[in-house]
Amino acid sequence: MVKRMLAALLTALMASSPPPAEGPIDLPAFATAAPVKTVTFDSARFHILASERAEQPARALAPELEQLRDEVAQLIGRDWKGSTEVRVALGREEYEAMALPGSRPPGWAVALAWPDANVMLVDARTIATAEGKTTLRHELVHIALGRLGKGWPRWFQEGVAQMVTHERQFRSEHFSTMAIASATNRLYSFDALRDGFPERPQDVEVAYAQSSEFVNFLFSRHGPERFGELIDLMGQGVIFEQSFARAFHTSLSLEEQAFRDHVALHFPWWPVLFMSGTLVWSAASVLTVLAFVRRRRAVVAHRENQKRIEQLEDTAVVLLGTLPCAANEDGGPIVDPIPGFPWRITAVRTGS
Repeated sequence: MVKRMLAALLTALMASSPPPAEGPIDLPAFATAAPVKTVTFDSARFHILASERAEQPARALAPELEQLRDEVAQLIGRDWKGSTEVRVALGREEYEAMALPGSRPPGWAVALAWPDANVMLVDARTIATAEGKTTLRHELVHIALGRLGKGWPRWFQEGVAQMVTHERQFRSEHFSTMAIASATNRLYSFDALRDGFPERPQDVEVAYAQSSEFVNFLFSRHGPERFGELIDLMGQGVIFEQSFARAFHTSLSLEEQAFRDHVALHFPWWPVLFMSGTLVWSAASVLTVLAFVRRRRAVVAHRENQKRIEQLEDTAVVLLGTLPCAANEDGGPIVDPIPGFPWRITAVRTGS
């Protein structure tokens, strides 16, 4: 009875959560608006296509785009090839008219990305704000991942974008969303978030929050070099699950279970019940910082353990290579199902 009452209370709190940070969505087809008179110019890695009315803010934006691209490339460890086209409009009418043919920007969007086309669209009226810069950086991450590889899960794209922009770092809303979702068993499996996010606002908020937290969790445990290796493997056409396993030396399912344990430990539900107003956000922010410090300590221990495991793996490879003949239980040769996974060999015997 008490558990049901608690679940109902936490669910009510979830329903009152702030709206999610939006990202690119599948856009419906529509009749493109009338053409807009434009001017074009280039920077080192961008081709700028601006409306005549937006030329001045577009020229001011060009050097900022180069700086933002440098930041994104540094944080993900890779820059993408080619020049990205950035379309700069002034006002909603121009914004819709300058979208790619067959695409209609949603009403809330101030910037959109089409990674396959290497094109971004921005509204000059809103990108000058601090929130606008965050949105630009977020969309550049989508461009980067789309140009560096194909087949990224939606949760990974949004998680990396939020990690790069720090949109949720130390935010009390993030803490409360994660705590309530964990306590009410409303965290999604990441397989369910592979191709898209749910539709209801409160569910979308959970999807964004757990995607952000999981990517930060993975980055802390495995570091930038492993993330770079994951990106390289995706760029070679290896599917995500195999890229994940080869880069991180573990499976997605095992890391997801470790993540759920992490959430249960670092996002307790009880502070949400006793907080209100300013006290809610102040206390939750303190708890989030404390959880961050605690996780960093666990990460150091985890990485040391990873090094020991990799040393043992290397030793095992050498030892297996010295056997006169390695065979499976049925007498046939050992075939590693996933190249680069010597630790998946569980039994060997010498042949005659």
